[in-house]
Amino acid sequence: MATPSKEIKLRHRDKGAPSNSTGSESQPKNVGEPLSLEEEEQTNLEAHDLIQWKRHIEAVKADLLEQIQGQLSDLLDRAMKESAESYSRRNPVLPSTTNVSRSGRNLRMEHGKVFMERKSILDELFEINHIRTLYHMFIAALLLLIISTLAVDYIDQGRLVLDFDLLFYAFGKLPTVLWAWMIMFSYTLAGPYHTLTLWGSHYHGAGTPRRVLTVGCGVALAAAQSCILGVFPVYVVIHHQLPAASRFIIILEQVRFLMKSYSFIRENVPVIMNHKPQGGEDPRLPTFSSYLYFLFCPTLIYRESYPRNPYIRWNYVGVNFAKVLGCLFYLYFILVRLCIPVLMNENNHPLSTRTLVLSLFHATLPGMLILLLAFFAFLHCWLNAFAEMLRFADRMFYKDWWNSTSFANYYRTWNVVVHDWLYYYYYQDFLWLTRRKFRTTAKLSVFLMSAVVHEYVFTLCFGFFYPVMFCLFAVIGVVFNFTLNDKRKGPVWNVIMWTCLFIGQGVQVCLYCHEWYAQVHCPRAGVGTARHDPSTVLLSHPSKDLLLYHSRVLDPTLLW
Repeated sequence: MATPSKEIKLRHRDKGAPSNSTGSESQPKNVGEPLSLEEEEQTNLEAHDLIQWKRHIEAVKADLLEQIQGQLSDLLDRAMKESAESYSRRNPVLPSTTNVSRSGRNLRMEHGKVFMERKSILDELFEINHIRTLYHMFIAALLLLIISTLAVDYIDQGRLVLDFDLLFYAFGKLPTVLWAWMIMFSYTLAGPYHTLTLWGSHYHGAGTPRRVLTVGCGVALAAAQSCILGVFPVYVVIHHQLPAASRFIIILEQVRFLMKSYSFIRENVPVIMNHKPQGGEDPRLPTFSSYLYFLFCPTLIYRESYPRNPYIRWNYVGVNFAKVLGCLFYLYFILVRLCIPVLMNENNHPLSTRTLVLSLFHATLPGMLILLLAFFAFLHCWLNAFAEMLRFADRMFYKDWWNSTSFANYYRTWNVVVHDWLYYYYYQDFLWLTRRKFRTTAKLSVFLMSAVVHEYVFTLCFGFFYPVMFCLFAVIGVVFNFTLNDKRKGPVWNVIMWTCLFIGQGVQVCLYCHEWYAQVHCPRAGVGTARHDPSTVLLSHPSKDLLLYHSRVLDPTLLW
């Protein structure tokens, strides 16, 4: 790797140094003597060549650094993976890396996710001044949105108005959200743990047959999961008519508790089944403290222990929570200034093709900003804040998805927390059940499951069934995953990926906003006219148009 730079130095030295014959015959010039025309041209040529060589050296340096960085990163990842696998082979007692019997009656444990101490990528990048400047540019854009909102309010109303009525409405009825969350959390903490310990303590005993015990505990746990974590959250969001953001809290926590409880059962059942106590030894059961820690730590993969930091940086925690709050205000101003005035259809005009296309391209920029805000607020700030409070050392919640040249890599790196759960508990188990014969079917089933869950969340949170998200995941996402795959390299493919992301986010924001206002302005037959009085639809402030949803009684039939 050092050869090009050495050649450049030698060539530059040979070029700049005079030959022996010329040097011996040349006479020294006086300092004040002017140069001849030929000597001046020669000097300019040498200066031009020197500039060209410097540029060439910089280009070679950049290429070498890029190659070294990529190769070194791959080498370190491979070394850490091999060292972790060798450690797991030398220490078969760890439940995460236990190899058990391959017989038909036993569940086989794959080499699962290995947790290690590492920082989030953005925390490392923000230490670079050039990257931190981009972050400052986003803050400046927020300030411009605030100033523009104040200016428009002053021009329209003659006074400065900075109300957050839409934000307060979206997070309304928080006491209902709190007690519903407490019920779900209390059950998730007690139900799966006590069921597993009851089953594990009697599994190797001589009293109850194993099959009867397993079926009984499994049916009881499935029924409890369906009632408390299945039906109950849906009942709360519909019966209490929660606003959109409060619904998101309940439904996303419902999904999180389901995924965490499944991981807890999935990781511990094979360990208990294949560890028969010897000579009065106690069954190998998980500790309650480790399960309680798992319910709060920012991962969906259960382990008895995780790498921990030695202390808590409370200043770092406070800054991250402040960033989350700032992102919420950022989202509010994007909706008020960039989305609602364009997409509200105040005059109830029929939606033409021209209007749809224009509104779609109007929605691309705010849609992309919403995506970046959601990523930064949740996957970086929120998860890092909880990781710091719990001293959780593995901060790889995402990877450098913005450098992806394929959608296959983007789906793997956008949300590592959910990807790991889908990969180890859905994709790998599907391959194990089918004896690794249907890899393409396994990938398609992962996309289908993800599409169904996303559409379920959006349907309950928005209050209507409009399968935009399902189509983007289950149809377009599958096509992009197999066409724009890992074989696509080069900057042009990164540009194509970003273009598709802009268009996809614009489609979501445009169609969901139009459907929202269609639900407000165009009531369905038989629903009733008192809740859809046209005189109450057109409000003075654009953002207050969404407040009409608060006055509507959401009929459960609207969900379908």
